[in-house]
Amino acid sequence: MLSDTHEMTTPSIERGTPGRIELDDISMQFDGVSIFRNVSLQVSPGEFVCIMGRSGSGKSTLLRIAAGLLTAQSGRVNVEGESAFGFQDSRLVPWIRVWKNIVLGMTGSRQQLRESAAKALDDVQLAGYDTSWPSQLSGGQAQRASLARALVRKPSILLLDEPFGALDALTRIDMQNLLADLCRKHHWTVLMVTHDMNEAIRLADRIAVLSEGQLQGMLSLDRSHSDRDGYPQDRSAYEQWLRDILINRSNRQGDTKVIYVE
Repeated sequence: MLSDTHEMTTPSIERGTPGRIELDDISMQFDGVSIFRNVSLQVSPGEFVCIMGRSGSGKSTLLRIAAGLLTAQSGRVNVEGESAFGFQDSRLVPWIRVWKNIVLGMTGSRQQLRESAAKALDDVQLAGYDTSWPSQLSGGQAQRASLARALVRKPSILLLDEPFGALDALTRIDMQNLLADLCRKHHWTVLMVTHDMNEAIRLADRIAVLSEGQLQGMLSLDRSHSDRDGYPQDRSAYEQWLRDILINRSNRQGDTKVIYVE
């Protein structure tokens, strides 16, 4: 349960050993309206955590606080290691070629940068697209290029805000599989916002649910046994739990019990 009082102080931001995210007692307001209050979330190195909740619950706001793109009114933010932020759109610069988008802002010789971009594009199954223009890429290919842009910077943390939300269903599945493969290969820590229940169950080690300004529940998924599509063995039970807390519980007034399922 959340406290009814909190101290309005600027949160401290600390950095140290790669891969850990700690959000402690984070509170945020916009124009005097409370988005969330005293929310705490910890993500261990190499862990994949999804944030779910209804529109307006503060999911993207919390992610941007973790990324340092927004400053909360109070609390402590501890992000240890280099992070890369991914949006729903690819944010590719349209007037430069794909390989230059991948290494934009990086230093090094032209040959070094081009080789780094080519390797990253190969890792996301876009080999041969280095000289293409962003306008020549499909939506899925543009998101692959966005992942390559993160990959080339060798982050320990990925912060993703509905990165596949604008894709069609089949392309979305392909991108989920690619992200899962890259996470296994590079041991990234991932904090991802999604509205897609199946996506969260497919990818996450834990799922955090935000509602009414609180962390309403935390679901830990047993991934020791998965089907051929990568879903955990207890998929149906996880779906039912999420439906209950996202839909049924949200429809019950005054029910703010915090639930943790291990």
